[in-house]
Amino acid sequence: MHSDILRPMVVLIAWTLVMLGWMLATRLPAMKAAGVDLRTLVGTKGSDADRSLPPQAQWKVHNYNHLMEQPTLFYAVCTVLALSGAGDGPNAWIAWAYVGLRIVHSLIQATSNRVRDRFVVFMLSSLTLVALTLHAALAVF
Repeated sequence: MHSDILRPMVVLIAWTLVMLGWMLATRLPAMKAAGVDLRTLVGTKGSDADRSLPPQAQWKVHNYNHLMEQPTLFYAVCTVLALSGAGDGPNAWIAWAYVGLRIVHSLIQATSNRVRDRFVVFMLSSLTLVALTLHAALAVF
């Protein structure tokens, strides 16, 4: 089975992996500069690094974590749309809009991290997710 909505899903997964690479490329040197030795760390949490690493390094980490949160709903609703045969046309375009907005959100958070700008993009992406969810409900109920 092929559904157009699978493409934006794969692109968002790929983007998440790009952010993983950016996070590692930024965070590991910051940890070294802060004198953090991974070989001796025991029982710490990622949030502990917020106290010892530069904010700019942590912004990428925070964004990567965000890509593990709300987008999980996106993957689920896109899967429902694909399986129900409603993953083409407008729903695929809405999914592309969601992915584009999430990429913009990542770029804002990883660079300038202006909360107002991030919030606007987050809300727009959330609205696209609401639309996809409503369309999925119409498709299965």
